[in-house]
Amino acid sequence: MADREKRERLKRQIEAAAGAQAELVLKNARVVNVFTDETEEADIAIEDGYIVGIGRYTGRTQIDLSGRYVCPGFIDGHIHLESSMISPVEFARAVVPHGTTAVVADPHEIANVAGLDGLEYMLNQTGGLPLDVYFVLPSCVPATGLDESGAVLGSDDLKPYYGRDRILGLAEVMNAYGTIRGEEGILDKILDAKENGGVVDGHAPGLAGSGLNAYITAGVRSDHECSTASEAIEKLRRGQWIMIREGTAAKNLSALLPLFEPGYCRHCMLVTDDKHPEDLIHKGHIDYIIREAIRLGADPFCAIRMGSLHAAQYFGLDDMGAAAPGYRANLAVVSDLKNFEVHMVLKDGRIVARDGRMEESGLRLRPDGWEDERICHTFHMKEAKPEDIRVRENGKFQRVIGLTPGELLTRELIVPWSVTEGTAPGVNMERGIIKAAVFERHRATGHVGIGYLYGYGLRKGAVASSIGHDSHNLIAAGTTDEDIVLAANTVRKNQGGLAVCADGKVLGELALPIAGLMCGESAEAVEARLNELKRRARELGVPEGIDPFMTLAFISLPVIPELRLTTLGLIDTASMQVVRTVFQ
Repeated sequence: MADREKRERLKRQIEAAAGAQAELVLKNARVVNVFTDETEEADIAIEDGYIVGIGRYTGRTQIDLSGRYVCPGFIDGHIHLESSMISPVEFARAVVPHGTTAVVADPHEIANVAGLDGLEYMLNQTGGLPLDVYFVLPSCVPATGLDESGAVLGSDDLKPYYGRDRILGLAEVMNAYGTIRGEEGILDKILDAKENGGVVDGHAPGLAGSGLNAYITAGVRSDHECSTASEAIEKLRRGQWIMIREGTAAKNLSALLPLFEPGYCRHCMLVTDDKHPEDLIHKGHIDYIIREAIRLGADPFCAIRMGSLHAAQYFGLDDMGAAAPGYRANLAVVSDLKNFEVHMVLKDGRIVARDGRMEESGLRLRPDGWEDERICHTFHMKEAKPEDIRVRENGKFQRVIGLTPGELLTRELIVPWSVTEGTAPGVNMERGIIKAAVFERHRATGHVGIGYLYGYGLRKGAVASSIGHDSHNLIAAGTTDEDIVLAANTVRKNQGGLAVCADGKVLGELALPIAGLMCGESAEAVEARLNELKRRARELGVPEGIDPFMTLAFISLPVIPELRLTTLGLIDTASMQVVRTVFQ
């Protein structure tokens, strides 16, 4: 915009603020003030997409809110859009009616599959939506050298993007121990972000003491992996911002409720990290976390600030996060500060959603990239065979990945080796132990990692997914080699997705052809298919408390304690080494 146009726009805004008729006025609102933790009964004047006044105003268009509360639009400070399994436009359609007007996305899922082509796809598909989608550049492609991703992005690859619009910094530095060891590749990425004025997000579950000091000294300013209040408070004391996560797989809100107290909440924000369509549709997004926090006893003003202003402050989005003059008119109109039902959403002064439904005007899906081989044909592995995953060695003991309900953390279990008739060797249904395999799918290496799981609940058949954080190889778990391979091959045939099989039959499947992570279906359609798959998995034994697909997705993430499985084998995350699954 030319200087003259900017000056004329500012002049119009000042005139409207001073009392001239505004473009839009929200009458009889209860304005939630995130600066003073109070509500004001007033009108809200809006001009050229910005709030220009709080008080008594008239407008060319007026909307009577009849005493409903007006909050700043909500901001998710850390999310992977790919984990919703829907395209960016469908994600916007799902979250905007819940009051979300901005998200900060880490595209490391698609970047681990398709490299810079994946990053370009996400930038392209998120421009012009009625949702501001900002990005932090993926620091972990791959997360570590203990997995095989579809791409490798170094500092030289990422550096040119700091001049691009909507790039805010460096995404979660998952290799915390590599950072502490001073690995050059990681430090170069951190330095580039800092020199370009960007934030550096963290990912360091359980890190404490001198190691935490070293990590923060490197420049890491946030963390979303805290599972206890004591861990979060130590990080707050050392100057980090804490992202309180309540997603589909990891639910930390209840444990971190003490952070809503005045001494801590000013450096905390709300994030989802990973969200499935069912949760987005039926529970909500950031509004759900605020509502739950209030239900659990949190101060509503504190919760709203953590879901709006604090994220804006941390990321340097200076004209967002408040319902005040000079701020963008990104607003959520809610019923009250208890039930917190979102009735209307405004984005840049335009109504974009009412009563849970999106206004369709302006919402579109760009076709660019849809037919791109680099994005939609990302499976380069041969058809799997039972002998590929057969365990022929014997021993006295086996290492087992023990799942922790509601957490991403796992624990190492040592149990006697067993061979049970009718199941794969090492599977022990009495102990609740099943088999897992991770197939390399990007470069046709033929590598397969084999391990065992406890706590997943499956009693029969197999489940497979191409969503395997963060390298997104093909992961499958089951009771027999034949069903595991059938499930894996079903996903391979679909160029990605989910599958449930038993007794040599495919019981259900969902194709995710966009990088093996997403599809172009609506959130409702994906939810219906996903619910059917979950129902099938529950019939095979997976309990209600476990999301069969989101849980499986994190089994192969080698940067979260304690034991993981990648294409290279079983990983001890403390030593960052491959360890034997079966031993004497």
